[in-house]
Amino acid sequence: MDLHTYASCDATGLAELVKKREVSPEELAAAAFKQIENVNPLVNGVVRTRQEKTEAEIKKLKLDGSQPFAGVPMLLKDISQAIEGEPLTAGSKLLTNHTAKRDSHFVARLRKAGFTFIGHTNTPEFGLRNITEPELHGATKNPWNTKFSAGGSSGGSAAAVASGMVPIAGASDGGGSIRIPASFTGLFGLKPTRGRTPVGPSVGRQWHGASIDFVLTKSVRDSAAMLDHLQVIQPEAAFHTPLFEGKYTDTLKSGLKQSLRIAFQTQSPVGTKVSSEAEEAVHRMVEWLEGNGHQVEERGNGIDGVRLMENYYTMNNGEMSATILDLEKMLGRPITANDVDIVTWVLSTAGHSVTAAEFSKSLAEWDFAAAQMAAFHETFDLYLTPATAFAAPEIGELMQTEEEIQTLLKISERHKDEHLPFVYDMFLKSLTYTPFTQLANLTGQPAMSVPTHMTKQGLPLGVQFIAPKGREDLLISLAGEIEQTRLWIGMEGNPFF
Repeated sequence: MDLHTYASCDATGLAELVKKREVSPEELAAAAFKQIENVNPLVNGVVRTRQEKTEAEIKKLKLDGSQPFAGVPMLLKDISQAIEGEPLTAGSKLLTNHTAKRDSHFVARLRKAGFTFIGHTNTPEFGLRNITEPELHGATKNPWNTKFSAGGSSGGSAAAVASGMVPIAGASDGGGSIRIPASFTGLFGLKPTRGRTPVGPSVGRQWHGASIDFVLTKSVRDSAAMLDHLQVIQPEAAFHTPLFEGKYTDTLKSGLKQSLRIAFQTQSPVGTKVSSEAEEAVHRMVEWLEGNGHQVEERGNGIDGVRLMENYYTMNNGEMSATILDLEKMLGRPITANDVDIVTWVLSTAGHSVTAAEFSKSLAEWDFAAAQMAAFHETFDLYLTPATAFAAPEIGELMQTEEEIQTLLKISERHKDEHLPFVYDMFLKSLTYTPFTQLANLTGQPAMSVPTHMTKQGLPLGVQFIAPKGREDLLISLAGEIEQTRLWIGMEGNPFF
């Protein structure tokens, strides 16, 4: 198979070629590894490959139709998406030698569908940044322009798909980590409803339900198919959502059956600047929606965005403090600021002073926000915003300077009441780029970034739709219709295609 054809196909298209015996899984794997060899040095999306093991696993595939994606190459994110016997570093120097003891439940379900796992993609340390520039593996670059970031924390996966290394890649989203890189690289990025896809093993929740594993894709039909294969009622999981009756792929084919009521807003929920390009992207989408019979109204959601972020950071503080304690136990020594990224250090230090009562009250405010959004959706089917307030930042732009790092290292000298404002200020530069995505993580709603705008600088910029819990079908159906229009930017103009 020639590399241009391989890079241009989505996962569904490659699977159909395998079923028709027009291409073999071996040929697909060879094309994937060759494409990685050619382009990964330019974008640094892939941190490791597993060619010999891939070749052995291909021999065990079933080509009788029982594995619908038999032989389709796939990369997984180097955090939570574990392959038995393979390294899983979470972008951290501390885990350089860590090896997974078993497949994660998410990976096991993908394996059952027949995907060929050819390696892992880059991620910032512990998935804590909206860019992917870990010290361990280096910066991941945007295929549209390598001076710019591919986003984070699923930046390696986004770069891999947007440069044609694989048609689909594993991703996760705890604060926008699927939708942000999708917006920056021109991909379709869907975050499913909390509890929709597998978690674990050995954990029933990820970031208290804020984080969920899924994929990044070029096409809507690939994401629809992944929802069909991944949705699950998992007994040990803390959160469940009712299984969707029918198939998302059928929903995509049949399209929307109704006119939708859609609210939109372009103002940042935390009062930060929003680029004119992001506003234009939303207004162009509003014009298209109205032209296609949908009722659209400019309306805020009534949620205090700053307070929402404070609650989000309280969770981050507690989670990272617990993570560092676990790592100290595993390594048998104290962990110092030199061992970790400055963001990890500040969050874990701040987490030491978060009381159980404060953490519990913070989570209760997530539920209050979820109730507010449930009431909001009694009037509106969907909520439209920019996916990101700006197109991708330059490489290094959102990393702390040495002077800023020295200031941040002094967090332990501050009173505990100053810790949360300190963390908020640390993230503010990054948050200014991506203030719209965290809402759906805390409320548990499904949301998607749709690639519909190209900036004057030649960089993609997505718009975001948020739906009520359990209504991925609305998002998939609408995205499928948008995909057929000129609004959808696709990969045309991408130098790797």
